[in-house]
Amino acid sequence: MNNKPVLDIPKTLFEKLLDSITAIVYLAGIVYTIVIWSQLPDQVPAHYNAAGDVNRWGSKWELILLPVIAALLAVFMSFLEKHPEWHNYMKLNENNIEFQYKNSRMLLNVLKNECVLLFVFLTYSTEQVALGNIDSLGIVFLPVFLIIIFGSMAFFIARSLK
Repeated sequence: MNNKPVLDIPKTLFEKLLDSITAIVYLAGIVYTIVIWSQLPDQVPAHYNAAGDVNRWGSKWELILLPVIAALLAVFMSFLEKHPEWHNYMKLNENNIEFQYKNSRMLLNVLKNECVLLFVFLTYSTEQVALGNIDSLGIVFLPVFLIIIFGSMAFFIARSLK
């Protein structure tokens, strides 16, 4: 199937719910940033090492980059979600095409929402470090993030092989 067909498959309730929850959390994060903006010092954490410790400080205006990157990532990944016929598949045939399209689209949906939520978490955590409420992201941040992302990918890849 070199020329994969374009199918109109509506989003599942799970995908819609995940998108909605992520949008609410994202907007709440932006509102929170606006509310505490005047309390933030001029210098805030701008980079963390693998242990979650701050290893670079920068202007608080750099905080704006995190929600902007999250929004751009969400827009790009949402666009790719709408075109599962562009995705790569290992075992695509006429009998499983609808399932494979849904599975691939759901993988993108889950990864998109995990990434947006990650950026919201990073923004919030950076603000908390800047305000002196916490010292760092913590040593567990990176392993937990990697387990979530790679775990999601492994789940959907395994599901596509069944």
